[in-house]
Amino acid sequence: MKVLLTGGEGYIGTLLGQRLMQAGHDVVSYDTGFHRVGWLYDGVDQTPQWTKLDTRLVSPDQLKGFDAVIHLADLSNDPLGNLNAELTYDINHAATIRLAEMAKEAGVHRFIYSSSCSVYGASGDEEEVFATEESPTGPLTAYAKCKLLCEEDLSKLADDNFSTVYLRNGTAYGLSPRMRFDLAINDLTAQAFLTKKLVLESDGTPWRPFVHVADIGKAMWCSLEAPAEAIHDQVFNVGDDRGNYQVKDICEIIGSEIDGCEVVIGEKGGDNRNYKVNFEKITNNLPGFSCDHDVRSGVKEMVDTFTKINFDESQQTHRGHRRIKQIQHLLDTNQVNNDFYWS
Repeated sequence: MKVLLTGGEGYIGTLLGQRLMQAGHDVVSYDTGFHRVGWLYDGVDQTPQWTKLDTRLVSPDQLKGFDAVIHLADLSNDPLGNLNAELTYDINHAATIRLAEMAKEAGVHRFIYSSSCSVYGASGDEEEVFATEESPTGPLTAYAKCKLLCEEDLSKLADDNFSTVYLRNGTAYGLSPRMRFDLAINDLTAQAFLTKKLVLESDGTPWRPFVHVADIGKAMWCSLEAPAEAIHDQVFNVGDDRGNYQVKDICEIIGSEIDGCEVVIGEKGGDNRNYKVNFEKITNNLPGFSCDHDVRSGVKEMVDTFTKINFDESQQTHRGHRRIKQIQHLLDTNQVNNDFYWS
């Protein structure tokens, strides 16, 4: 297929672009280029043709000839989304639906949307909650609210000639050439590698769902190649049951993979929420999908690469590996304006 990958120069897209090309697809990337500076190591052999383009500025002509769109381009976490909530709705919701409407008009047949388990919001404080795709949603932030709005509005566009699918990813982690250290497991692993110590200020008992960045890409690849009837207007939680971890267990795994690392678990804190996600639907219903990674293998992969590249604190804290830090730099240096367009 000829595939448009928006956000193809980012944390997920850099790995996914190569994976799609290796599978024989013709891939084109549209990306603003805000985060191309965040290159940690040389980890891919193939990259798609890249056009520097804000998704808000895509024209109908730039969507002709594509068979599918995989849409990753977003303000990609809560701190960045909260920087300007109104702008977040403009980029993450309005621009997404505009893109999908134009894609449908241009004859694109499949639209794969990168959503998030954050749409489930806060779960109960006392009982463990396994959120399924049918569970009530209650997004708490502008970022999460936009994800749910996009799912709802994309569903209205789905018809016999235009299949939409919504992939609710758990919290991402794992190694990518365009690395992010504003993600919990990645940052904890980097801290432990550099300092040989992990101090958790709470007791770490809350559960959270995590999924490796490569497995997120695999879900998108499988959604691209699946029969239309398997994915049409469907929501999938992306991950597997191994991805539900208590925070303290993650710290113990990281500590065990780094020689001489001390792990200190704190006292019971004020956040007693348990948040677990059910992944049966994607395991049983998305052809070809299964997770290839767990947290231990993902941490080991990071530690091995950090060792090879002589990873240091300047890399861990570099603005290119932290979304809000990079955007703030572009704002402070007048490279982008307050609406996040290149100046």
